[in-house]
Amino acid sequence: MLKGNGFKGILMSGMVAALVFAAACGNGGAGTNNGNNKGGSEQPAATEGVKLSGDVKIDGSSTVFPLTEAAAEEFNKEHPDVRVPVGVSGTGGGFKQFCAGEIAIADASRPIKDEEAATCKAAGIEYTDLSVAFDGLSVVVSKDNDFVDHLTVEELNKIFTTGSTVSTWKDVRPEWPAEKIVMFSPGADSGTYDYFNEAILEKAGIRNDKQISFSEDDNTLVQGVSGSKGGIGYFGFAYFEENQDKLKLVPIDSGTGPIAPSHETIKDGTYAPLSRPLFIYINKKELERPEVDAFAKYYINNIGPLADEVGYIALPDEQYAKEAAKLQ
Repeated sequence: MLKGNGFKGILMSGMVAALVFAAACGNGGAGTNNGNNKGGSEQPAATEGVKLSGDVKIDGSSTVFPLTEAAAEEFNKEHPDVRVPVGVSGTGGGFKQFCAGEIAIADASRPIKDEEAATCKAAGIEYTDLSVAFDGLSVVVSKDNDFVDHLTVEELNKIFTTGSTVSTWKDVRPEWPAEKIVMFSPGADSGTYDYFNEAILEKAGIRNDKQISFSEDDNTLVQGVSGSKGGIGYFGFAYFEENQDKLKLVPIDSGTGPIAPSHETIKDGTYAPLSRPLFIYINKKELERPEVDAFAKYYINNIGPLADEVGYIALPDEQYAKEAAKLQ
């Protein structure tokens, strides 16, 4: 297990690489940045003043859901005749629908996997991917837990990894009580599951026994942890902020001391290794429909302020300008 500056360096490199890759090629994204669109907000949509109707179907990550839901609600104020249903089937579930041509946009809390990209290619689906915000995957315990002050990456691994024999909190640290641990995790179709498995468990896999429950719905995970004295779970930072009255946030020590997720530590990358970029993927054929084109442009031109409102961390203005340029 990598610790300290080595792990932090890899994390930061990975986050920068993901954003640079998305900005540079967008897996076929069109357009170039002309430097006149700071944050994307100054660029009017081609459909401005045009009455739009139709559907823009979206599904995927429960982590990205609050961002997309907020964008859809604001977009509908300007275009009330456009339906923008947003589903929550997990990142993997969203990509399954996306590559089958069933939805126009997929919400994703991780980049598309090679096998998913191959499925899309075989189906003739080309796409543009946009980075939309930063998130800090947050580890939480019950408010009734008065002994967990922080956890190390190694302790998280010990609790959640496949084959773990950890049963009580005393098994994690001898000075902690023999309180039974009740674990809650996103399901295997979730990008959050994939990210936790990679960053914390080194792809060993998450244990699947009677002490752990899985759900693609983060609200279900919140209820599970908050209702169990020995509960522990993880999900996007926005869900903690929305439920901080009933959950206790756990700082994570990756080798440089315990650090809790916050707007500052997520944005500067010091909350390692659980800071990550979030994405949407748009079917390029669907962009030929004016309602989809208008929504996509509205999304990237306005998601920065909306990200702050719903508990995520906005990208720099210049990054939003690069993302918006892919849609021109």
